[in-house]
Parts: sequence; C-alpha cells; structure tokens
Amino acid sequence: MVQRVRLRYTKRGRLRFTSHRDFQRAFERALRRSEVPMAYSAGFTPHPRVSYANAAPTGTASEAEYLEIALAAPREPELLRERLDASLPDGLDIVEAVPAATGDFAERLAASEWRLRMDGVAPDEARRAVETFLAAEEVVVRRQTKKGMRDFDARGAVAALSVEPGGSDRPESVPCAILRLVVRHLTPAVRPDDVLSGLRAVADLAPPVPVAVTRLAQGPLDEETATVLDPFAPDRDAARAVLATAGGQRPAAAPGAAGQ
Repeated sequence: MVQRVRLRYTKRGRLRFTSHRDFQRAFERALRRSEVPMAYSAGFTPHPRVSYANAAPTGTASEAEYLEIALAAPREPELLRERLDASLPDGLDIVEAVPAATGDFAERLAASEWRLRMDGVAPDEARRAVETFLAAEEVVVRRQTKKGMRDFDARGAVAALSVEPGGSDRPESVPCAILRLVVRHLTPAVRPDDVLSGLRAVADLAPPVPVAVTRLAQGPLDEETATVLDPFAPDRDAARAVLATAGGQRPAAAPGAAGQ
C-alpha cells in the first residue's frame, strides 16, 4: 500500500535564487541520500512519485512551498522530515510533514500572502500608492509570458494590500516600507512583480533598489478577513480522527453537527 506524505519547505537567504528545477534536482538527491522508499511511476523511464504545487518565482524567498511524495513502505512523517531536511542545504528546509489523509490538496492553495520590503521608500509614500491602487477598478499591467507579451488586470486578484505599521528593522534615517499583500491564485497568475508594476503605473511608486519579496503563507483564503489559512488543517483533522477511532474513542463532532 502506497503512503502519501505532504511536506512544507522553505527557500531562504541565497537559496531564494534557486530555480524550481534546481530544487527538484536537490530534493531527488536528498531522497536518495535519506534512503526514502519511494514509489515510482510506471513506464519505460520510472520516476519517483513527487508532486510539486505552485512554486514561487525564482528570486523570491518563501516560507510556504509544498510538495507530496508517495512511499512504497510506510514511514513516520516527522522522522522522514528530519532525514530529508538534514540532506538538503541550509536555506532549503523541510519544516513540516503530514500524512496525506484527504484529496484535492492543490485546490486548497487558493491564495498566497507575501511580504514586500521596499528599501528606500518612505511608508507614507507607499501608503499613498497603495490607496491609489486599491481605489482603481482595474490596473492593467504587461508581462512577458510563454505566449509573448500579455496584458492583464493585476487589481482583481488582490484580496488585501497594506503597509505594515513600523515593520522595518532599519534605522529611522533610512526609509523602508513593508507591504503585506494577499493575492488570489487566478488564471493568469498575478505575481508580486505584477502588483509592483501596477503600483508604478497608477502611483509612480518606483523603489530605488530591488524589492525583497517573501511568501509567508499559501492556502485557502478567508475572504471576509483576507487571511490565508493552513492547507494542512484538513489532513491533521483526518489523522486525529483516525487515531481517536483506533484508540476506541469517538471522533469529535464537527461544529454545528449536534442535533442533526
């Protein structure tokens, strides 16, 4: 029986410049070093069964990248995480592992929360630009895609955009604005760079140095609060229910289930 395990990993420091293909190669080497009993695809050229989900663009840091692996023999997820993490370079860190107890994981990754650090930009200047951006019904930006240059609306995908109060660790004499951005995962995908292009287009906001971009979270979106939720929560709940049943306990009823 194949066991599926879902992993959350990070890209930090210099490793934010790692491309997705570079990470794939590093991760497959880590699988071999850790002697993980991988399940393989069928056909003439079998490959380890690894599914990657919505990787961050090259050059951006991330605290919330996800993948799923299929194992030919069961392993305890936390021990598996520790062994894989030890086999990867610092900056590419496996920080969480859960058994895949539910389906449709990729569909849960409906939005991302980003942190945009703008050195050389005063918070008040950034705040005015954000207000102008949010007041617009549409902000058209242009980006090179595999099918050539394409125009699309960067405003419609933005669920939240704000300037963090006092969030910089720089001296007060050095201006630095930090933006919190929550973006829905739509088609075509709107990336932080597209929102930065939109801020430049509608408010002439042009940071003097490249913006440091970090993905903080990725998962389901609470539209009411513009909060990105934990995509592993359903798997944890399902695993707890299985353990409770195996231990002879009755699983806790879902909220609102009483009296039905």
